[in-house]
Amino acid sequence: MSLSGVVKSIQDIMRQDAGVDGDAQRISQLVWMLFLKIYDAKESDWEVMDSMDGKTYVSVIPNELRWRSWAEDKEGLTGNDLIEFINGKLFPKLKDIEIQEGMDERGVIVKYLFEDTYNYMKSGYLMRQVIDKINEIDFESYEERHAFNDIYESILKDLQNAGNAGEFYTPRPVTQFIVDMVNPNLGESVADFACGTGGFLICALNNLYSQLKGDKNTPENINLIHRSIHGIEKKPLPHMLAVTNMVLNDVDVPDIKHDNAFTMKHLRDYDESDMYNCITMNPPFGGTEEDVILTYFPANFRTKETADLFLVMIMHRLKDNGRAGVVLPDGFLFGEGVKTNIKEKLLSEFNLHTIVRLPNGVFNPYTGINTNLLFFDNTGPTKDIWYFEHPLPEGYKNYTKTKPIKISEFDLEKAWWNDRENEEFSSCSWKVSANEIIKRNYNLDIKNPNNLEEIVEKSSKELLEQLKNSNEITNKLINEIEKGLFNE
Repeated sequence: MSLSGVVKSIQDIMRQDAGVDGDAQRISQLVWMLFLKIYDAKESDWEVMDSMDGKTYVSVIPNELRWRSWAEDKEGLTGNDLIEFINGKLFPKLKDIEIQEGMDERGVIVKYLFEDTYNYMKSGYLMRQVIDKINEIDFESYEERHAFNDIYESILKDLQNAGNAGEFYTPRPVTQFIVDMVNPNLGESVADFACGTGGFLICALNNLYSQLKGDKNTPENINLIHRSIHGIEKKPLPHMLAVTNMVLNDVDVPDIKHDNAFTMKHLRDYDESDMYNCITMNPPFGGTEEDVILTYFPANFRTKETADLFLVMIMHRLKDNGRAGVVLPDGFLFGEGVKTNIKEKLLSEFNLHTIVRLPNGVFNPYTGINTNLLFFDNTGPTKDIWYFEHPLPEGYKNYTKTKPIKISEFDLEKAWWNDRENEEFSSCSWKVSANEIIKRNYNLDIKNPNNLEEIVEKSSKELLEQLKNSNEITNKLINEIEKGLFNE
């Protein structure tokens, strides 16, 4: 059976279990089991590697709790015995792993991952079926381990039906394009302070891997890349997905903190060690933060809008000459009040060189809010902002769940990126000076002046409005005249 068939079978089995309620729980259940299977395969690699170095690998997981000890035997635990083992031994032991000085850091992630993880399945017989299906996947095979990444993507897409969990998923073409344009270099650090399932970080990882050519393809550089990727995620399910995703991509010790980025430090306490060369992220927008969160920010930047707070944090944590690519909603562009303060800081202290305006539906089915991709660097104040209006494919009115945006569509932006004055792109790109933005009280919501359809539509609307106003004035005059004649 194909990998996709195996995963579909697993999900079908879980749907029969009375304890698993909805997609979010089903995904969480699947991921902790997959993690233990994947981790066991990685431990097999580490055992060989350590033995080659004359060392003996010691697992942080007690031997009887390792996947190979209780899950691989088809005739092993099942029914009530399996459920009692999972709930009474496996989870309590993994949650209570004692972190000791000098402990192999590859094992620390097990404790952190299981601290907020639960077993939802109630039927040990169905669980045994799921385990047997998982065992059909050979994670010790390099090819199958990496082929599973495609299946992993399909698991992430299931989040669209998981209620609020859907906010964690950013379309891969968007993450890929942002990372491609920010283009982290070997030796540079990359961060995402609300990394969700790790989409931006995986794209950055693959971008850095692609640079390992010739004499650069060394174990030292591979380790350097693994130490360059940093994430924070406060919610348990996406955190587990992100960590598992990183392990699948050969990062043995992922630096994905399970924490709230806003409460780790007061903004004024960040120093050089908290700063990064590249920051790529899609800050959760539309959400609000508790009042206590605001105390971590200066008074002129205090707002309950999550996306705005993250942008302030990005500006505080971007190294000199650092680069950032961020997804933000239209509301940020034209918003006033605290948003104006944030935009003033952005333009006066950073070079906001590019805004890519995305069409409607890119984030369907999660939200219909129009979004933009902002690119800026820490090289000095903004002089000019280039806008690029991403065109919909021919025949599309907007993107949908069945007609999503594709990475190939961003080839147009990539061709324009280093050739912005080219007349070939004049219909979808335009430049605005920082002085003009300041005159507009930092309103960045500037429509495409070269879009003829929009101009015609706008002109038609203005003409209709003028006609309506004229009719109102005419009717008013007629009423006045009639009233005057009647009074005579």
